[in-house]
Amino acid sequence: MPVMEIRKAGDRVLKEIAAPVEKIDRKIKHLLDDMAETMYAADGVGLAAPQVGASLQLVVIDVGEGIIELINPKIVACEGCEIATEGCLSVPGMFGEVERYATVTVEAQNRAGKMFRISGSGLLARALQHETDHLKGILFIELAKTIHKG
Repeated sequence: MPVMEIRKAGDRVLKEIAAPVEKIDRKIKHLLDDMAETMYAADGVGLAAPQVGASLQLVVIDVGEGIIELINPKIVACEGCEIATEGCLSVPGMFGEVERYATVTVEAQNRAGKMFRISGSGLLARALQHETDHLKGILFIELAKTIHKG
């Protein structure tokens, strides 16, 4: 599984609305594997397909509890709010305070094509929102109340 190049802020693909995955085939499964490998190599907790140059609705997340793969994810429920510091592999060295929902539920497909729901709070809720924002062409620096170098 090769480590892929992570696209940086300013790259056009990061501003596109990602296309839904129509068919989960071997190519999509390989891309998910490569995205996970890339995320781990970069010490990230999440990675969206646009960050590796693929304008597709694919996300991988691992907040320390194992890999979560999301195909065509949609936030279907949310509640509360909290402000916390975020960073992004596509915006290296920059951090910002971002207000997000405290708890979210996401509906998505797994690599077998089966629909499932995942709910999270804390870092998982933040990662779910941050990564699904990438699929809409939104970077955290556009939402941050403050930005600083780290």
